[in-house]
This record gives sequence, C-alpha cells and structure tokens, in this order.
Amino acid sequence: MRTDIFARLDREPEPPKIETPRMSRHRIALFGGTLAFYLAIVIAVLMSSWLVALDWKVMLFRPYQQWPEIHAALDYYVVLGQRGPTAVMVACWLGWRSWRQHTLRPLLTLGASLLLLNLTVGAVKIGLGRLGPHYATRIGSAELFAGGDIFPSGHTANAVVTWGILAYLAATPRARRYLSAMSAIVSLGVGLTTVYLGTHWLSDVLLGWAAGLLILLGLPWVEPLITRAENWIFAARARLGAPGSRPVPPAPPAETPAPAPAAQPPAQPPVEEPTAQGPARGQAGRPPAARGRR
Repeated sequence: MRTDIFARLDREPEPPKIETPRMSRHRIALFGGTLAFYLAIVIAVLMSSWLVALDWKVMLFRPYQQWPEIHAALDYYVVLGQRGPTAVMVACWLGWRSWRQHTLRPLLTLGASLLLLNLTVGAVKIGLGRLGPHYATRIGSAELFAGGDIFPSGHTANAVVTWGILAYLAATPRARRYLSAMSAIVSLGVGLTTVYLGTHWLSDVLLGWAAGLLILLGLPWVEPLITRAENWIFAARARLGAPGSRPVPPAPPAETPAPAPAAQPPAQPPVEEPTAQGPARGQAGRPPAARGRR
C-alpha cells in the first residue's frame, strides 16, 4: 500500500460518481432573497436614496488617506478579484481535477459561470453607465447614465464566482464548508479593498456581491447543459478517434526472416547389387553341352 503524500495526486482508475447539485427549495429561497436584495439596491441607487448619500460619505472620508500604510499591500490583494489572473489560477486547478477524474465538468462549469458573469454583470454595467468615485462631478448625485461601467463591481462579482466555484465543485461536505468560508472572506476583502482604494462606491460592492451569489445559486439550472456539452465533446472525440475516421497511412511491411534451408539427410554410399557369375555374353540361355559328346 502506498503511504506517500503524492498518492492522492494519481489519476483515478475510473470516473467517480458525481452527484450534481439540484435546485432545492432551500436554494430557491436563497436565490429569491438574493434577487430581491439585488433589485432593492438598483432601485435605491436609481432613486438617489440614502444609499447614494452613504456612498458619498464613504468616498469623501477617503479611506486610502486615513490608512496609507496598507495601501501597497491592498494594491496586490485586489488582484484576487481581477478576472484574468484568478481565472487562470482556478482553471489550472480544475484542469487537474478534470484529468484526474476523467470528466470535463469542472472546466465546463467554470466556463459557464464566467460566461454568465460577463453577460449579466456586463449588461448592467453598460445599461446603467455609472461613473466611479474618481470621476464624479456632482456631489450627492448617483452619476448614472454618464458613460461609466462600474456598477456593479466587476472585481467583487468575479471574486465571488471564481473562488466560490471551488466550493460549488467540492467533493465532500467538509471541503465545501472550508472553501465556502475561504471564498466569502476573499470576496468580502476584495470588495472592501475597492472601496478603500476609491475605485468603487459602496453600493457597487453590495451589488457585486449579490450578482456573484446569484450566479452561484443558479448554476444547478445550467447543469443539464453542462452534461449535454460534456457528452457531445466525448462523443466527438470518440468519432475522431474511431478506425476509419481519419486516413491512416499504410504501415510498412514487416521484415520477415528468410526461412532456413531444410536439413538434407547425409548422403549414403551407392549400394551395388550383387551379380552372380554366369556364362559369357552370347551364351546366355544356351543349354550346356553334354559332357563327353563330340
């Protein structure tokens, strides 16, 4: 039995039985509550309510000037919410899991979640067009429909989805709990860091958290499409790898050794048939002459 720590890194002999999450009542209730929270934030910003006033108070407080000693560290920490680096890191991990478990589900789930993130968050960003704190011109204004693209916070939503997908794909309940806590801490820190740096309003971060959570809660609805895509990819690979699907160059003829010559029996000396001494030639068949006859 192998006891080294690298034994668990080996590829499994056969695909494990994976139970895909289902849209349970509890998940539907969480989805509905998060959606209501999402809409409430959008309406509050559209109406320039107390939430917009809070945005301005936090921005004018200028946290990056209050605690400048942590500015450099948070400049690096906020990268954990940037889509490019985080997607590459998580894709490497999920790619290894796909290889180990003989399945494309981890990578397809990551791709589907990032696609949903781009479509939903990107559409709201472009549609509302809110300007960031550094570009705001009217104090107390929501700065909507001004050509901006910061509402909701993309860094925050991306942190929720990218790191939360690890918890969504966890194999055991214990790992799911730990990864859920880790993703919550990372996404919470990324959102507050953007507020500290002055790149986002507080309401941007709140909406980013809600947007990312909606995508994670709604992923079970996408699971049938992920399963169908995985089956199609495996079927296409099987067709391409089947005999006759690709022209195979003829194999060179195998060199067969020449047959060894058959062993010949040793030569035997010719056998001479014994001949009896008889009469001379020309006397054969002639009766012998009677003795004494002249």
